[in-house]
Amino acid sequence: MEKEIIKCLIIGSGPAGYTAAIYAARAGMSPILYQGGQPGGQLTITSEVENYPGYPKGINGPTMMIDFQAQAERFGTDIRYGMVTSVDFNTYPLKATIDESIEIEAYSIIIATGASAKWLGLPSEQRLNSHGVSACAVCDGYFYRGMDVAVVGGGDTAAEEASYLAKLCTKVHLLVRKGEMRASKFMQERVKNLPNVQIWWHTETEEVLGTNEVEAIRVRNTQTGQVSEIPVKGFFVAIGHQPNTSIFKGFLDMDDTGYIKTVAGTTKTNIEGVFAAGDAQDNVYRQAVTAAGTGCMAALDAERFLAIKGVH
Repeated sequence: MEKEIIKCLIIGSGPAGYTAAIYAARAGMSPILYQGGQPGGQLTITSEVENYPGYPKGINGPTMMIDFQAQAERFGTDIRYGMVTSVDFNTYPLKATIDESIEIEAYSIIIATGASAKWLGLPSEQRLNSHGVSACAVCDGYFYRGMDVAVVGGGDTAAEEASYLAKLCTKVHLLVRKGEMRASKFMQERVKNLPNVQIWWHTETEEVLGTNEVEAIRVRNTQTGQVSEIPVKGFFVAIGHQPNTSIFKGFLDMDDTGYIKTVAGTTKTNIEGVFAAGDAQDNVYRQAVTAAGTGCMAALDAERFLAIKGVH
């Protein structure tokens, strides 16, 4: 197996990973970044980004990630295609295996593997992704102001998304699979009291309708079997996210859903020399700008760690 010893390994290539790379490269850490299975992360499936500072006219997600990558490369980051398939944090330097064929020994590792939205699994849902189907109301809700939209889910995320969209949209249809919501009592009361939110109980989505953009959704009542079509322009899936952290289980402390725990106010994990940034450790904000901010923090934390270790 091919082996390599480096100062800083960055795993992941979204806003967190690329920002960490920019800072690490400028600090002389000679970072190597592996892009993973989805180079650029979730933003590569986002059509328009209008809430990231510095792009006054907005920018599409893939172009934005090309800009991030180019900036990281400008300062000397070695960006490579490949997946980290396993890690070993029991020894130092830390070890990571790439595509089961390359072993990296790194004096510091920044994890920026992100999280993936959970989907219903409908073919039409994927076909119309970024054409009316979204997993982030804060990201995309602005495009549907003054329109009718639907949100599917029964937890706090769905209640929050519906509440946010209610400020922008004419009507919000909240589709709940059971006869009750899993959301906290406060969030339930909040969404129930919004005059332009209609809750559909015992309701499952059968299909997202539309050729090139969302036109309606077909739903079925799980108790009566009655099928209905609801005209909407936006369909927001809010059934949760899954952090891409499975290969780190057994080494890093995580919460019940797999988000990496970090020391408050830092990106430090329970393993010395391993830092986590972006959506892999953030189950609250999940925005490109907050991911980039923690990417910066991770690089600064890693730089200080290497200085204490005497790695130059």
